[in-house]
Amino acid sequence: MSDTPINHLPRRTPPGLQRVFKTIALIILKIVARIDLTGLEHVPLRGAFVMVTNHLSSFDTLSLVGLAPVRPATAFGAIEHRSDFITGWALDKLGVIWVRRGEADREAVKIALEELKAGTAVGVAIEGTRSRTGGLLPGKPGAAYLANRAQAPIVPMAIWGTEQVIRNLKRLRRSTIHIRIGPVIRLPEGRATAAQLAAYTDQIMLTLARTLPPEYRGVYRDRFNDEE
Repeated sequence: MSDTPINHLPRRTPPGLQRVFKTIALIILKIVARIDLTGLEHVPLRGAFVMVTNHLSSFDTLSLVGLAPVRPATAFGAIEHRSDFITGWALDKLGVIWVRRGEADREAVKIALEELKAGTAVGVAIEGTRSRTGGLLPGKPGAAYLANRAQAPIVPMAIWGTEQVIRNLKRLRRSTIHIRIGPVIRLPEGRATAAQLAAYTDQIMLTLARTLPPEYRGVYRDRFNDEE
C-alpha cells in the first residue's frame, strides 16, 4: 500500500461553504424524502463531542450534512470513496478524515483526537461499515476510544429509512427518513482498558438499539426480549 498521506491539517471548512453544502443537501433530501427528526436539541453548538450513528446508506451522510448545525465538524470516510468524482471532492471539502479499512489506521485516529482536542465534533459510524441487512452489526470500540482519550461526550444518533430511498425512487415514491438523537452519554474519567472500552461500546450500541425499531436492532435484538 502507498505511504502517500491521505489526510492533512488544518481541516476547517469555512462556515460559508458549510452553508452551501447544507443547502444543497436539504434540497436533495426534500425532493426524495420526508424527514422525521427529533432530539436536535441534544447536539452541542460548541465544544467537542463524538457523534455515533448506525450506517445504512450514503443518504445517512447526506442527512447529517443537511440537518446538522453549522459548526466545526468532521467525520470518518472510507478512502475508496475519495476516488468518486463528485462525492470524493465534496467530502474532501467538508474535511472528512479518510480511513483505510481493513487495518488499524493510526493516522486517522491521531487526526480525530487532534480535532476533538481542538473543539471539533467528530462523527463515527460505530459499526465500522454499512449494514447490508439493515440490522445493527457488532459495534467497534473506536468511538469509545476517542471519547475516552479526548474526554469528550458522546451524542448517539439512530437513523433508519435511508436504505429505502433508492428503491423507492425507482418506484417514483418518496421515503421517510427517521432520525432520533439521544441525550449525551458521558463515559467515566480515566484511561480505559480494552475491557472497559468493550463495555462502553456495548452501552452505546444498546442505546442505539433501544431507539431503533426492533427490525433494525440486528445482533442486539435478543437483548430486548423482556421489554417487548
